[in-house]
Amino acid sequence: MAWFKRKSENIKTDEPKKGVTDGSWIKCDKCGELMHKKQWESNFYTCTKCGFHFKISSDEYIKILFDDDSFKEIDKKIKSVDPLGFTDTKPYKSRIEETIKKTGLYDAIKTGTGKINGDEVVFGCMDFAFIGGSMGSVVGEKISRAVDKAIKLKKPLILISSSGGARMMEGVVSLMQLAKTSSKLAKLDEEKIPYISILTNPTTGGASASFSMLGDFNIAEPDALIAFAGPRVVKQATGKDLPKGFQKSEFLLEKGFIDLIVERKDLKSKISQILNLIKN
Repeated sequence: MAWFKRKSENIKTDEPKKGVTDGSWIKCDKCGELMHKKQWESNFYTCTKCGFHFKISSDEYIKILFDDDSFKEIDKKIKSVDPLGFTDTKPYKSRIEETIKKTGLYDAIKTGTGKINGDEVVFGCMDFAFIGGSMGSVVGEKISRAVDKAIKLKKPLILISSSGGARMMEGVVSLMQLAKTSSKLAKLDEEKIPYISILTNPTTGGASASFSMLGDFNIAEPDALIAFAGPRVVKQATGKDLPKGFQKSEFLLEKGFIDLIVERKDLKSKISQILNLIKN
């Protein structure tokens, strides 16, 4: 019996492109377009083909919006305690410590002051990487302190929301932050200090039920999910098929729930335009 013998080496794939390593390519979650990471970053972390807006960190929003080296963080190291001794797949206290190590954040919001095209503002940005941007006692406290800072400095407040809702590990303490932040923003309104709310994908649950929807100007990024409960939950509760995209920013703009939809690349210039409008 004759045995087949290979006379040449196995087929080789092309060598990787020079300078390209693992993690250098980004695939769009919406259209599947493959982009080099540097190209993606220079396009404000959006898809170069379809314009899909990726979730980004608070640091990346700060880099996009603020004048160079002008942002100064405040109340950095406030972190949650464990009021309920809560445990699900792991103790809440362990989850907090692990997430701090992983993200470099102490909780789901970063606050501070800085300048946008020379205009000083007080700023807060939620970060979905920290337990899904969930809203617990620290988020409520830091927003409250940011409001106090805005009143003290007589400067506009800007908050960026990216949240899955209330943090269940803190129970009713988490739910109390809805009233806390809303009452603080009422004081800001009494002082005639403007508040710009920027809603990104997703803005849901307790955030959408409180501070996120209370801006003097409510601005959303394109195709952002903005809702209290997600579409699947709403369908289960109502038993009805709801309009396509009924919780996306475009639908909400049509129904008057938000004022503007602004692409990320235009966000700094649009905020600057609003700040100049307020000043004048």
